[in-house]
Amino acid sequence: MSTHTPVFSRFSRWSMVLMVLVLAGCGALPPANLDRACGVFEHQRSWTRAMEHAEKKWGLPVHVQMAIIHQESKFRADARPPRRHLLWVIPWGRASSALGYAQALDSTWDWYKQKTGNRGADRTDFADSVDFVGWYARQSHKRLNLSMWDARNQYLAYHEGHGGYERGTYKRKPWLIKVAAKVAKRAQFYRQQLSSCR
Repeated sequence: MSTHTPVFSRFSRWSMVLMVLVLAGCGALPPANLDRACGVFEHQRSWTRAMEHAEKKWGLPVHVQMAIIHQESKFRADARPPRRHLLWVIPWGRASSALGYAQALDSTWDWYKQKTGNRGADRTDFADSVDFVGWYARQSHKRLNLSMWDARNQYLAYHEGHGGYERGTYKRKPWLIKVAAKVAKRAQFYRQQLSSCR
């Protein structure tokens, strides 16, 4: 009787190790408790540095960044809009091209890369996503005169686009006004908590 490990068994183990490493590289898992700001802030040290860097670079406070990312993706790198279905059964594409932590659309992400020179930016990369959120908020500040601390209106401009915000499209969407109020409330909640852990 042979004492050697069968080739298939060795192959299976190496396959499992490789699969774990590949999955680990696909983006960090979201924090376990999204209501604990300090836990989110400390979840990944690289996230902490990225948010602080975006705040210094663009002027958007960390707590506002966090509230927007929470609303858009719940801190999930692979977040996408749900699939639409034809006849309620057949998968038929998605509602939009939004992807990643910031749920940026293809066209808006391309605009960001062109204007910032960050050509290799990836929507599933946390640092690139918070840089995008900060940059977009800075554009909203310049064009719409929105305070960088005004989470409610920054979110409305983020969701509707600058033109939509100027036209007041959100005023015909009571559900969106409620969501923006939730974002503002969460930003304040995160701000209070972060003061004790930063």
